[in-house]
Amino acid sequence: MIHRRDLIKAAAGMAGLGMLPGAWAAPAAAVGTAEAALTLPQAINKAGRQRMLSQRCAKAWLMQALGVAPEMAGPLLQSSMSLFETQMSELSRLQPTTEVQTALVQLAADWQSYRTVLLSPPSPEVAAQLYARNEAVLGAAHAATLAYERSSGSPVGHLINVAGRQRMLSQRMAKFVFFARYGVESKAAVAALAKAREEFIAAFSLLKAAPQNSARITSELALADQQWFFFENALSQDNSPKALKAVATTSERILEQLNLVVGLYETLATQG
Repeated sequence: MIHRRDLIKAAAGMAGLGMLPGAWAAPAAAVGTAEAALTLPQAINKAGRQRMLSQRCAKAWLMQALGVAPEMAGPLLQSSMSLFETQMSELSRLQPTTEVQTALVQLAADWQSYRTVLLSPPSPEVAAQLYARNEAVLGAAHAATLAYERSSGSPVGHLINVAGRQRMLSQRMAKFVFFARYGVESKAAVAALAKAREEFIAAFSLLKAAPQNSARITSELALADQQWFFFENALSQDNSPKALKAVATTSERILEQLNLVVGLYETLATQG
């Protein structure tokens, strides 16, 4: 439970977060001034991406702990943390409701605790903390995403949320593979992986059937489906070093494609 004084401290920290570089950050031409207005579709996308980053950070930390693709793991963790903090700053510029404001303060508070764990050297004790802290950040980021979606009141805003959650699930599944291999909460991780896979498949069906889909969105969803074939195959392999590296790489490939899909929904909402 976060006390009021901690929420106030987190709010101050959120307001002071610097603009740090990271993957998928908006290009300078798109941002314009540092105080450029954020639209609700953009906010749903960014808040939803915070959910993904909560899982991607854990995945990268575990990759480092397990020695999986070490040349990839370190930069992945650093860029994911940087992007998370960049987006906290960006989201702070659009707080249309009390619900959004409260959700962002909670997210900032949970992130500070999680960040400390992510910067700690690998050990079973730290991994146990990681298991709990990443879930707290995920929950807070999901609450913020839903708050922005409710503020928008748009059917396409819901699709941005659902497609964005697919990004999160891609990283969540990979994370649970690595938790199981690391030996921390192994039984819980295996069960959670199965649940995440079911949720991913169900949401994919919803997205593909959405009447708002353009021809381009339908095409990009088909490409995401192809990436899912490779990722699901990697998830079904053993825990050999080669198999774990396949999980790491295929989870990044499907993430890239899903991020494109979310961007298309964001554009659709903006045009509408």
